[in-house]
Amino acid sequence: MTVSGTDEHHPPKGTTVSTTAEASSQAGPREWLGLAVLALPTLLLSIDVSVLHLAVPHISEGLDPSAAQMLWIIDIYGFLIAGFLVAMGTLGDRIGRRKLLLIGAAAFGLASLAAVYADSPAMLIAARAAMGIAGATLMPSTLALIINMFRDARQRGVAIAVWVTMFSVGIALGPVVGGAMLEYFWWGSVFLLGVPIMGVLLVAGPILLPEYRDEEAGRLDLTSAVLSLAAILPVIYGLKEIANDGFGPVPVLSFVVGLAVGVLFVRRQRTLESPLLDLKLFGNPTFRAALLTLLLSMLVAGGTYLTVTQFLQLVGGLSPMKAGLYLLPAAFALIVTAVVSPMAAAKIRPAYVVAVGLAVSGVGHVMLSLADSSSGIAQVVTGFAFVYAGGGPLIALGTDIVVGSAQPEQAGSAAAISETSTELGMALGVAMLGSLGAAVYRSGVELPSGAPESAGDTLAGAAEAAQGMSGEVATALLASARDAFTDGMNVIGAIGAAVALASAVLVAVVIKLPATGAGADSDGADGSADGTVPAVNVEA
Repeated sequence: MTVSGTDEHHPPKGTTVSTTAEASSQAGPREWLGLAVLALPTLLLSIDVSVLHLAVPHISEGLDPSAAQMLWIIDIYGFLIAGFLVAMGTLGDRIGRRKLLLIGAAAFGLASLAAVYADSPAMLIAARAAMGIAGATLMPSTLALIINMFRDARQRGVAIAVWVTMFSVGIALGPVVGGAMLEYFWWGSVFLLGVPIMGVLLVAGPILLPEYRDEEAGRLDLTSAVLSLAAILPVIYGLKEIANDGFGPVPVLSFVVGLAVGVLFVRRQRTLESPLLDLKLFGNPTFRAALLTLLLSMLVAGGTYLTVTQFLQLVGGLSPMKAGLYLLPAAFALIVTAVVSPMAAAKIRPAYVVAVGLAVSGVGHVMLSLADSSSGIAQVVTGFAFVYAGGGPLIALGTDIVVGSAQPEQAGSAAAISETSTELGMALGVAMLGSLGAAVYRSGVELPSGAPESAGDTLAGAAEAAQGMSGEVATALLASARDAFTDGMNVIGAIGAAVALASAVLVAVVIKLPATGAGADSDGADGSADGTVPAVNVEA
């Protein structure tokens, strides 16, 4: 790893750093202030997700998108982040992690401004796509910089825990801040949050963050980057349309084409000296199990969050501000369990901590599957709190399990794949479970004579249509629409419960990493009882 910039902890070029020497390199005030700067993108991205879901009814009213357009507004961002993450990780190795981070921050701020003033669904989708590409530069760059800035294993663990916790803080702040903005301003104001945060990063980053780049990193294979996108997007489109309209020829063909391109992508990675995706990582069962658990859990989380936020506003009748406040118990539960989990994992196998959390999350999903539209607000809020409380251990420990299961020289690739899995899971959840919920709604809602087609498309459309109808007809339409929407949430809750409980069993059985204070794991991953790491060759 070649390091540009000055740092008293970095050895002379070509020096082999011993285990003891690396562990004794303590981070100073500059590194900890740099960590605060690196926490900003994580905070923003988590706020952005929660705010956008809360703003869905207002975007529907302001831009009148179709159901498919609304889903693209929400999930194109996550799709492109997932598609570009690994490529951006390789690019960061080549041009410098800090440089890529600052370029991405500037692009994200500009794309946020475009979203603020979008005047059509197509323009908002385009702005969100640009935000996704820019966002793909942020997460792998911040994690890679943290790993390089904090060479002492214990300090690095604390730094990563702080970084992960900021995601939870963003989820807690998002509904409240976003709800307040939606209460007093137009829907576009929620995207303004990215502008000052990226501004702070652009000013403080060059001062507090050192530059790191790897001169031995392989070149960025543009063909692989294109193939990865050409595999992901058609598959997602096919799944969305199949969930919406059934097995038509176009979505099925799109899905098959995406899979075929995915096969080409995998074959190309096997032939490259410096592949975009290191397929050797998947030979480790711990890596596979942790990655699959992250993917499935984030998939369920994405669909559940979207559904619950709409339920509170459109079924429960809460204002955006009140809906945000009702989401706070879940967010705080997530923060508490995310903070406590690393301490528990010091004495108990991390897999057991994660498995217990997933079981708790499954209980919450069961509560969501049994809620009803007439008296379900308290049950939905409680169930959602259980879902998030159970997700805290996975958020706090999942990335560490994935990266820790890889060899030291594969840590960067493992981190990028972990981020890809998380972002792709969230996007898939919105696309697949969001489409499934919409399909259940359409099949269950009963439209009175004269009701517009938009009332049968979404609950927001039914609420808008009811405003122009007589009292009894409007009441009947809203009652049917709310019941149909709740039925969709029940189905999503049942799926979430099954996924959570199956994942809990998978993690507990397959992942054999010991408690973090217990030394090397039984799978042969490197580590020692004092938390140090093996010797690596570092060039400064």
